[in-house]
Amino acid sequence: MPETFNLKSFLADLPHLPGVYRHLDENGEVLYVGKARDLKKRVSSYFQKNLSSPRIALMVAKVARIEVTVTPSEAEALLLENNLIKRLKPRYNILFRDDKSYPYLHITGHEAPRIVYYRGSTAGAGRYFGPYPNAWAVRETIQILQKVFRLRTCEDSVYANRTRPCLLHQIGRCSAPCTGVISLSAYQSDVDRAVRFLDGKARQVLDDIEERMHQAAEQLEFEHAALLRDQMAALSTVLQQQSMEQIGEDDVDVIALAASGGKVCVNLAMVRSGRHLGDRAFFPSHADSGALEDVLAAFVAQHYLDSAMPAVIVCAQRLPDPALLDLLAESVGRRVRWLHKPQGVRRQWLEQAQKNAELALARVLSETGARMARTAALAQELGLEDDEAALEALHIECFDISHTAGEATQASCVVYKHHAMQTSLYRRYNIVGITGGDDYAAMRQVLQRRFARAADDPEQLPDIVLIDGGKGQVETARQVFTEYGLDISRLVGVAKGEGRKVGLETLVFADGRHPVALGQESAALLLVAQIRDEAHRFAITGMRAKRGKARTVSRLEEIEGVGARRRQKLLARFGGFSGVASASEEELASVEGISRELAERIYNALRC
Repeated sequence: MPETFNLKSFLADLPHLPGVYRHLDENGEVLYVGKARDLKKRVSSYFQKNLSSPRIALMVAKVARIEVTVTPSEAEALLLENNLIKRLKPRYNILFRDDKSYPYLHITGHEAPRIVYYRGSTAGAGRYFGPYPNAWAVRETIQILQKVFRLRTCEDSVYANRTRPCLLHQIGRCSAPCTGVISLSAYQSDVDRAVRFLDGKARQVLDDIEERMHQAAEQLEFEHAALLRDQMAALSTVLQQQSMEQIGEDDVDVIALAASGGKVCVNLAMVRSGRHLGDRAFFPSHADSGALEDVLAAFVAQHYLDSAMPAVIVCAQRLPDPALLDLLAESVGRRVRWLHKPQGVRRQWLEQAQKNAELALARVLSETGARMARTAALAQELGLEDDEAALEALHIECFDISHTAGEATQASCVVYKHHAMQTSLYRRYNIVGITGGDDYAAMRQVLQRRFARAADDPEQLPDIVLIDGGKGQVETARQVFTEYGLDISRLVGVAKGEGRKVGLETLVFADGRHPVALGQESAALLLVAQIRDEAHRFAITGMRAKRGKARTVSRLEEIEGVGARRRQKLLARFGGFSGVASASEEELASVEGISRELAERIYNALRC
């Protein structure tokens, strides 16, 4: 440790208070963040002769300084610890990927409520159901509600301006409250039944529909009775397809862990109001497969500080620190039960979650093995180091240019590292100041912007720079690298084969090596094609979005008399540019501030 940091004196001065501690190395990088009920006891325990694991011993050997923050309570220490872990990502903490917020199903507060996929705060009007483990589970539920209860999904602006039922009504997925096919009171009754279904009262809803069907038949309203019969059949099918039996109206999370091949999987099954919403598998970083208790504690702390905590959590393992559950319950303001020996249906849930964890882990191990093999094959083809550590650190960046006839030119940069695409490191570059369609100038500009400072910081330079293009693009890249004094042997062009057929690509080098045709069966080519195709996808989606925005805004801006406020009113009224473009002159003139003359001008301008 540096002479400026006196460990013995530091430990002696630590208080017997709750707080958070941070281990730092000689460069000031945070190695580990932890919380403690008693800072003095917990931090001192790291510097005893017998440490709990070799991994901890390795970390302690690198500690050069320790920082602590005292907190009013252990619960606040837990909050601070996990905020620091997510922000700093210390290399010795078990880290779970910080995903976006979980999705919900939202039934809006409109007079004719719509069902919608939703992420974000649940403090707004209407009812929110979830959270769901993934977007697919929400959309599946929306399809069920459309099929059984025929609730609308259209935007409110579209609803307000419909003059006839849409296609969803024609195929039996919406009852068309927008045009009065169903009264608002009858539609609201369907919404209420959908809410009861989502609240876990599906059997009550089924009985209600059956009773109404018999009443309609007795009153000789056979068409209505047939509609209710079909609704009841659809709901019965949904109930039969539920993969987990209902048990009351509980909100339950089922946590299962599996370890193999040096990896750990934490599988989370969500049950809300008695309905199984689906599973989600997590694969933590820096996890020791021999210390599942630590993985479980890290998952519970990191997951439930940001996500809704159910009344019951089922898991085969005991929570290592029972006080953790009390701290979490205190932070969310509710009592939570931890069941590690469940019975009956909950035991079946746990067994199924365990199977799903093992399947997910086997799939990831298989995919990881294939990716490692591809990385090794490419490294061998290019003459790079192919030991395990070098392959893990192999850093590849790929650049591509996209435009439509010179319009809205964009360049993309995608990154491959640790045997996977690193989406958080992707970048798009708007290309300006060049002749439209000049791909060489566009490539020169993006490489200059990306590597201008690489000579001062060699760590910024990837091991391989893939260029989507042949000799011309590679020569442009070579000139940029030579200008900045960078190693041109890192540049590799991917020239498309005859007819642009996949498998016929040729690798083109900037340092004079002969081009290499890897062949359709090459594992290295599979990796190159994967990275190249991802760069192309990322570039073209960005270009299309930029082009669409430019065209939409410019076409309205070019119309004399349509300023920012009128443009905003038009877009809001018709739900976007396509709605404005398809509106009639009468509909355009009905917007506040749009005269009949201006409506005619807009109508004609958008049809040129």
